[in-house]
Amino acid sequence: MHRGPLIGVVAGLLTLVLVGHGMLPALNGVTTVIESFLPWLGLLVPVLLAAAIHARSGAALAIVAVSALVWGVMFVPDMLRGERGGPYDVRVATVNVGAGNKDPRATVRAVAQDKPDILAVQEITAASREPVHKVLEKRFPHHYSVGTVGLWSRWPLRQTQRVDLGLSWTRAVRAEVATPKGPVTVYSVHLASARPGETADRDKTLTAAARHVKADKSARLILAGDLNTATTDRRRADLVPPLKDAQEESGTGLGFTWPAAFPMTRPDHILYRGLAPVSAKVIKAPNTDHRAPIADLRLT
Repeated sequence: MHRGPLIGVVAGLLTLVLVGHGMLPALNGVTTVIESFLPWLGLLVPVLLAAAIHARSGAALAIVAVSALVWGVMFVPDMLRGERGGPYDVRVATVNVGAGNKDPRATVRAVAQDKPDILAVQEITAASREPVHKVLEKRFPHHYSVGTVGLWSRWPLRQTQRVDLGLSWTRAVRAEVATPKGPVTVYSVHLASARPGETADRDKTLTAAARHVKADKSARLILAGDLNTATTDRRRADLVPPLKDAQEESGTGLGFTWPAAFPMTRPDHILYRGLAPVSAKVIKAPNTDHRAPIADLRLT
């Protein structure tokens, strides 16, 4: 095959994957990885563009242009969106402190410095539990923690309960936060990991989380945590909608959170309903492999 047609075929396949990734077969979890890093497929566009120009193929150039247009429509608006800003009623943050964290104090201290009203924490180990609690109790007078997840709040917590995600240990908790403007139900959630060949537990826990959200009659609800589900993962449709994504609604950029050194995807989310988004961002937190999303929301 001559270079022009080959370039056109590759560009066509790229376009099909971008547009129709949700219809691809699961391929034992491989598709989940592709979807997690879907925005990075855009790096192929300039390579294909240069190859088409070098091959002097007008047809290939046209197909590459379509690929570029599709990628741009999918991701450029998020990259160009400006932060709204303005008055807010509740600031929410979430952070996965990491099971191998050698200094969890520094991790949660860095996130607490942004003065969230509510903080969801995941992957708390037996070794990190005491240090995390000691740091956070200085700012948050109310907390509820079970297993490896917890919630810390400036305001009283009511109706606290563990949430069953179908695993052998607790990976989610729920509480009603008594804010000055009324109650807000908050979940701190850590879904199971998703890797090639290992997506069954993630899918099961995501389905369970979606079931709890659907059954929850709270008018105002926030679900924050490490969902191990990228924005472009087809399974996120179990949660968004009915929930909305704070980063997508009011943040700037794509909001990647993992890996912390050079984020390439976003498994960490702040989702909500019954509130209005004001702003969202991602900050660095030392000694963990995740960055921490923070969102300001207004009670409606």
